[in-house]
This record gives sequence, C-alpha cells and structure tokens, in this order.
Amino acid sequence: MNKYTLKVDENSCWGCKSCEVACKQEHNTPNDVKFIYVSEDGPKYVNGKLDFTYRINMCKHCDDPPCASICPAEAIKKRDDGIVILNEDECNGCGSCIEVCPYNAISFDEEKGVARKCNLCYFRIDNGLYPACADNVCLAHCIYFGETDKIDQVIKEKPWLQRRVEQAMMERARQTKEED
Repeated sequence: MNKYTLKVDENSCWGCKSCEVACKQEHNTPNDVKFIYVSEDGPKYVNGKLDFTYRINMCKHCDDPPCASICPAEAIKKRDDGIVILNEDECNGCGSCIEVCPYNAISFDEEKGVARKCNLCYFRIDNGLYPACADNVCLAHCIYFGETDKIDQVIKEKPWLQRRVEQAMMERARQTKEED
C-alpha cells in the first residue's frame, strides 16, 4: 500500500492563506475549527529589511499518533496509507486528543461537541484527487502532496528544500513546546 504525505516548505510561504480557504470551503467548518491555518511571525527586521515568517499548522499524520493511543473512544485510527482519521461519529468529545497533539492540530467543535482535525481529505484521495489545500491553490507552490517515497525523492533532489522542511518542522516543534 502506498503511503501519502503532505509537506510544506514554510520558508517559501507567502501567507496568502489560500490553503485555509480551500480547506474551509471543502469541509464547511465553523470559524473556531481549523484543520489548517497559517500563523504569522513578524514583522521583524532581518538584514535591514522588514520580514514576515509564516508557519503552516496542521495535522502531520504522525507515524505513531499520540492522539490515537490516548483516545478512550478509539475514534482515531491510522489507515494503511498513513492517513490519520478522526471518526466524529465515534468521538465522545473528551478532548484527550487535543491535549496530547504536539502540533496543536486538533480543534474542538462546540456546535457538534466533538474533536475535529485534518483528515487529509481522504475522500478526495480515494477518488484520485489531491487534498483541497494541495490542489493547486497555493500561490507560492510550497505545498507538496503525494506518495511518501515520491515526495521524499523530490525533496532529496532539491537539498535546499529538504533543509527548509526540516528546519521548519524543528522550529515548529520547539515553538509548540515553548507555548505549553
């Protein structure tokens, strides 16, 4: 079975939030529920120029997802293709998954009384489409989606991109820990 991944070159992100808009349109989520969101650091001066840094926040579909192991309702499962799904019909709304997510990527939907997260638009993938956020909506072309080995090969062929992705992921993990 092929495994899928979605990687973002955050250093190339312009902060346009087109990925957010595409996701909101696809899932029709309330304002306080975000499967993907762009956060902004800045403005700050770098080498005498005003600079902004943008960070894409979303579920990373972990290899060993802590949200799945802690869920007492067993509502979160990892598919064979690597996609981590939260079944809202099985969720009891306890919020345990929200507390353990290292990426702050799970929201509580007050209207439905359940936790919600990015499901990588598995229903689109199952029909041969890209996730909404990766379906040619990114103006900076910094969202990469596909089979893990192919995306890893693209990044390997562009060593500057690999460094950027690794730096962005490490920085995000560090900042998430500092926020806790």
